[in-house]
Amino acid sequence: MRRILLLGLLCTISGMVGAKLVQQTVSPEIGWQPGGSSQAAAAQPAGTALGQRAAPGKAPPGILRSGNASPDRRPNLTTEEQINIRVYDEVSRSVVHIDTRSVQVDSFFLQTRETQGIGSGAVIDKQGHIITNYHVVDGARKIDVTLVSSQSYPARLVGKDKEHDIAVLRIEAPSEELFPIQMGASKQLRVGQRVYALGNPFGWDGTLTTGIISSLNRDLPSRVEGRVMQSLIQTDAAMNPGNSGGPLLDTGARMVGMCMAIETRTGQNTGVGFAIPIDRIQQVLPDLIATGHVVRADIGITHVMETNSMQGAIRGLLVARLMPGGPAERAGLRGFRKVVERHRQGGLIYETETIDRSHADRILAVDGEPMRTGMRFRDKIWEYRPGDKVTLTIVREGRQIDVVVTLGSN
Repeated sequence: MRRILLLGLLCTISGMVGAKLVQQTVSPEIGWQPGGSSQAAAAQPAGTALGQRAAPGKAPPGILRSGNASPDRRPNLTTEEQINIRVYDEVSRSVVHIDTRSVQVDSFFLQTRETQGIGSGAVIDKQGHIITNYHVVDGARKIDVTLVSSQSYPARLVGKDKEHDIAVLRIEAPSEELFPIQMGASKQLRVGQRVYALGNPFGWDGTLTTGIISSLNRDLPSRVEGRVMQSLIQTDAAMNPGNSGGPLLDTGARMVGMCMAIETRTGQNTGVGFAIPIDRIQQVLPDLIATGHVVRADIGITHVMETNSMQGAIRGLLVARLMPGGPAERAGLRGFRKVVERHRQGGLIYETETIDRSHADRILAVDGEPMRTGMRFRDKIWEYRPGDKVTLTIVREGRQIDVVVTLGSN
């Protein structure tokens, strides 16, 4: 049993501190264009009076942010250090501090109590839209957003995608105080690539950590029962409660993901963090802003297996499992086949089950675009609308054929 910690911080007004822990079983400046909750940390921050924390958007007394030091007083910097500083200086003003208030019911004493939470977010346009994780604001009666200017504004929830833990907020702030983050792309990410996490762990605003992409295509249980969040980014860049909704950045200071959760047995960072790919977020933003929810195309293929080209073998995606009665099954696509054999041993008759992978279709392309990763396949389908027709180029029993599938809706 693994524990997945959603990176919002939560505490009661009386000062009890606790991470919002969800224990689940885990399976093996132009802005964006369409096209958490917790509390003060248990340890007292250095440089602040006992029981206080730094005000949102400000470092504690006696501590300088990287951009505050006079250039002529800086020591000689390595190339790596210069990149780190540039990323921070370019992006820190786009990251916001989110405070929430909600009411919880004590099931034992049947009393209600007010709780406070914190999280992170990123400004995406001059109209005041901000993206964060849905779990940061879920159930919140009051949401406040603090900008880099240290000005706080009430926020309202514009749209949500609970299944994939994405939310859009909006604040009424002067455009000169809003600095939209630069969006990158996640489909070109590679394991080993350097990335940065920027957010507000334990309420420490503007905290930058760095690491690498440890793996891709990770799956975690969704907060919607029976659903799975697929093709997540795994990184060892340090994340802690309060990082939820903050950006994961590349060395070009572009947002390539949104920090979401860590795997932990202690409630603290262990070097295994997860982020939502930015390509997925950008695909749902138009719907979330316009309608408040997402309508996605669905092909009815629930699992695929990535294959590599070795000794002349054909690359592609093996269809592992189909949704019964779904669009792909209706179009005649085939997945893994379960083979049941009966055996007799003396007077005992028993059955064995094996999986025949040779029966499965191998997807080579969707509308002519080669498919090599599960992430790209899912994101490609989400580029369409329900009712659209797509042509899958597949290999079946050594022959290459095209199959037309009419997409359904999620």
